[in-house]
Parts: sequence; structure tokens; C-alpha cells
Amino acid sequence: MKEETKALILLRGLPGSGKSTLAVLLSENGKYPFYSIDDYFTNSQNGEYEFNFSENHLAYKQCESNTEKSLIEGVKKVIIHNTFTIEWEMEPYFILAKKYDYQLFVLTVENRHKSTNIHHINDEQLQKMAAKYKVQLLPET
Repeated sequence: MKEETKALILLRGLPGSGKSTLAVLLSENGKYPFYSIDDYFTNSQNGEYEFNFSENHLAYKQCESNTEKSLIEGVKKVIIHNTFTIEWEMEPYFILAKKYDYQLFVLTVENRHKSTNIHHINDEQLQKMAAKYKVQLLPET
């Protein structure tokens, strides 16, 4: 009998694109875990988000650690929803997928619904983020 495919799904897109909403949907309303660096900055008591740039590296590490824990446990589907505007931000997840034999999917979420981001990132900053964004449609040679 063929072993069931395990998937690591990376959702990437600018703030406000709907990554978090899609993560909940793909998780089948919490059946499968979904992680984000935003989890680190969200108060578990009251749900308030308070970003602290000086702790950003800790948020990245926590997200990677939570992901690896789920992969070690053999969870069938794990979803990560971060901006991933720069390629290196995804690299640790590429390594984890290979290490634990997970099929990797990278999905770009577009803001076609004209939503605003909950983090109050201004248009100028969004434009800077968009300028760094690279989509890879074919394998690199």
C-alpha cells in the first residue's frame, strides 16, 4: 500500500492578501496546524497583535520550530502563512520539507479583493515589499 502524501504548504503574499484566511480554510478549520511569524507577536490572552522588530528573528525561529515539530510528528498537512517576499525566508522550509520527506507547495495569494492589512502597513512600505517579490514559475537551472 502506498504511503499517504504529506504536504508542507507555504502561503506567501503581501499583508492583506488573505494568507491567514486561506490558512484557516486549508487547515480545515484547525484540523491541520498553521503557523505564522505573527503568532509570536499575538497575545494569546486577548488576541492583540504587537509587533516588535527587535524580536523578529525570534518569531522566525518559533515558526520554524513549530513547523519542524509538526513534521517530526508526521502531521499530514502543515501550512505556513508568512509574507515570504524574499526567497531566503522560504529556504528553511525547503530544507525541512526535504529532511522529513514532505511534498512542498508554494502558493502566492493575491489581494484581488481589495482588502487592507491588519498590521497597518502603509502603501509605501507595501510597494517596497512588492518590489522585492519574486515568483518562480519554473525550476531554476
